[in-house]
Order: sequence, then structure tokens, then C-alpha cells
Amino acid sequence: MSKLSLAKDKIRVLLLEGVHDSAVGVLASHGYTNIERLPKALDEAELIERIQGVHVLGIRSRTEITEPVLAAADRLMTIGCFCIGTNQVDLLEARRLGIPVFNAPFSNTRSVAELVMGEIVMLIRGIFPKSQAAHRGEWIKSAANSYEVRGRTLGIIGYGNIGAQLGIIAESGFGMRVLYHDVLDRLPLGNARPASSLRELLTESDVVSLHVPETPETAGMLGAAEIASMRPGSLVINASRGTVVDIDALAEALKRQHILGAAIDVFPEEPSGADVPFVSPLRGLPNVILTPHIGGSTAEAQERIGVEVARKLTDWSDIGSSLGAVNFPQAQLPPRPAGVRFLHLHHNVPGLLARVIEVFACQDANITAQYLQTDAEIGYSVIDAEGDLDTEEILVALRAIPGTIRARFLYERR
Repeated sequence: MSKLSLAKDKIRVLLLEGVHDSAVGVLASHGYTNIERLPKALDEAELIERIQGVHVLGIRSRTEITEPVLAAADRLMTIGCFCIGTNQVDLLEARRLGIPVFNAPFSNTRSVAELVMGEIVMLIRGIFPKSQAAHRGEWIKSAANSYEVRGRTLGIIGYGNIGAQLGIIAESGFGMRVLYHDVLDRLPLGNARPASSLRELLTESDVVSLHVPETPETAGMLGAAEIASMRPGSLVINASRGTVVDIDALAEALKRQHILGAAIDVFPEEPSGADVPFVSPLRGLPNVILTPHIGGSTAEAQERIGVEVARKLTDWSDIGSSLGAVNFPQAQLPPRPAGVRFLHLHHNVPGLLARVIEVFACQDANITAQYLQTDAEIGYSVIDAEGDLDTEEILVALRAIPGTIRARFLYERR
């Protein structure tokens, strides 16, 4: 058994916010058993205290990884976000410290798409107001503002994994026409058609559903002017990010019945816990479905997320693979049957790789494989070497190279 495998019980893993059991199963299957699990998020002060000595950190969406937290993380090798978004992490600071951040961008795709499709049916039939009335003992048997979804136009803003799957479900299962808008040139699936502009999508759609990331460009992209350009009596659904829709403008349009209904799962400001009141101008409005950021909260999605992120964390720790990191050069690495693997993260400056190679030449090391991935700012080089190596001396020399951010070595299984 390798030295790396023997040391795995010394690698401390901290999982917060009730990360799914599947993650623990994957970590344990790779030999990581020194795991502490907490059911809730920690505030900054608590996390600063807890993170000291932790090598691997797993969080969901409520834990904020700030610069002070990262400064206190004296042993941290990697962070796993067991969710889609990573905006709760200071990615630039983590990158500066050589800490890759992994997430699960695809694992809850089906869960979100199914929720949105269900909300489309409920909204277009006006089911929730009728259900609430029945709970009060009222009997509203009316077809007013109640329609079939078949033949209606669904406008999808953001035609990535979730948006594309929603389009397939809407078209093939419910007979809807699908129109989409994306900043990237996306291949249409089925009979979906790209809109020439966002305005065209808004003016032609009966239902507008947003599936975009949180970026400066998407902030407030559905504002008062955009909502005013939508068809009278149309519907708005947002299961992407809370900042992309102007909630106040949407509330006003709902009150005027220019927008007939809405389903909102994400909000600009969300409660930090169950004991904090939820405040929104959309509360109390008819034909509005409000859900507490649960688009991906199904047992199936959480299990898939646990497996996906845990595998990325073990790949980074075991073999140095950074594939899937959101703040790091992408390097997909094979395992090695023997030898020593050295990992060197550095600023992307001319001549630095030559100095890395020189370290091994001075040791008469046999370099059996070499990998390098760079972006505009940093580079990630991986060296596989064999021979009579003084690994600690090599590591000291690598860390002494100007421009080095972080270096480590690992033995592969023999």
C-alpha cells in the first residue's frame, strides 16, 4: 500500500449543511474516514475556528467562504460546493492561495426542469388560487384564465443543461413551442428555435423561464422595461438566480395583471435559516408560487451531487486532477501505477516551467510524464518522476522558485 493511502486517515474532511450520505460513501471508498459532518451552515466566526487543520471542506449554498475564513484555513487543499452555484465562495482568493473549488453543475438538471414544468401547468391553470380557496371552504369551479399548455410558446432564457432539458420536456411531453435565447451559440434540440434577441423572446412567449448564471451581465436582466414588453397575461418563472429578476417590478406587473402569474424559487435576499422570516413583495399575491430555493432539492439530485463532487475532491487529493474546478486550470490526469507525482501551481510567467524542470534535472530524476495547463494568470504543472529521489528536497526546491503559489507531491498506488 502506498504512502498516500496510509496517510488518508490523517486527512481531515469537514462537511457542512447536511451533505448527502453518498458523498461520505465515495470518500470512504477512497480511504477518507476522518470525516466530521455538521447539519447546518456555520457563520464566519464559527467557521474560522472550525476550519483550522481541515484539508477538505464540503459546503452547500448557505456557507460563506470569505477571505478571513480562507486566511484561517492553514491546511486547506480544496473546497467542494455540493450544489450548482459557487458565488458563496471567494473564488479569486481561493485561487490566489492555490485552492481549487469544485461544484456539481449538472447533477440537479432533471429536478429543476421537472419543477419548472410542473409550475407551468399549475400557473396556466390557476390551480393554486383555486386550491387555497378550497382550503378556506370556497368552491371556485371556473375556467376563467385557465388554459392548456399545448400549443403555447415557452421562452427559455439560458439554453444550457437545464434550459435545454426543460425545452425537450415541454415540447415532447406537453406539445409546447419552444423559443430560446442565449449569449452562446447553442444547438437547438427537437424543434426549439433560437430567438434573434431577448426582446423577440419576451414579446412572443406565453411563458418565460430563466436559467442563467449569476454574472454582472445577468443582474436585473428581467427588469421593468423587459417585463413591460412581455405579452399581457403571460407567466414568469425563475429557478436560476435571485438577482436576475427585478422582484419589485414583477410584483407591480402582477398587481396590474399584465403578468398573470409567476413561480419564483430564488430571491435577491434569502433567509439564512428556518428561524428567519422570509420577506418579499410577492408574498400574498394570487397565482404566485413561492418556493424556498428547492429547485434541485430532491433525493435523487442530492445523491448525484454528493457522488459527483466527492469524486472530484478525491481525484484532486489522490491524483491531482483539477478537471471540474471553477477557479483553476483544467487538468485531467491519469493515475500512475508507480513513482512520485509532483504538483506545482504557479503564476503564469515566462521561463517558470524551465525552472521546474531544472529542479528534477539536478536530482537526475527520470521524468516519465509531464502535464501543463495554464490560463491568463496561473499555470498548473504536474511532473511524474522515478528514480532515487529525495522528495522533500525536490519539494523545497519547487517551493523556492519565484512565482510559486503551492507545491505538493504524492505517491501513487503500487
